[in-house]
Amino acid sequence: QVQLVESGGGLVQAGASLRVSCAASGRSISRNAMGWFRQAPGKEREFVAAISGSGSTSYADSVKGRFTISRDNGKNTVYLQMNNLKPEDTAVYYCAGRYESFYGIRWQEYAYWGQGTQVTVSS
Repeated sequence: QVQLVESGGGLVQAGASLRVSCAASGRSISRNAMGWFRQAPGKEREFVAAISGSGSTSYADSVKGRFTISRDNGKNTVYLQMNNLKPEDTAVYYCAGRYESFYGIRWQEYAYWGQGTQVTVSS
């Protein structure tokens, strides 16, 4: 079993940067595809970014050019660097993992999840 714990969320002003982390325990995720999703109040969970076991990445159009997903296999951790944050980025951000090495962009494709971390961007 893999446990994921997100950290690094908070309250920032528009235009600021924030990095959220996702630490895994229980087994190595170095070969697993990992993803970040977010859910705002009253909205469905949406794809943000994903990284494959080989390091290929994918981003939602709304964050492309502003967010960067990365992984540190030595630390069994995945990161989401968020720059030029906008009020519409406000949401609970969830880290998720697959047992496969190739990523997906639908939340249903992910097998294990963290508890989420709140990111709030004020205007």
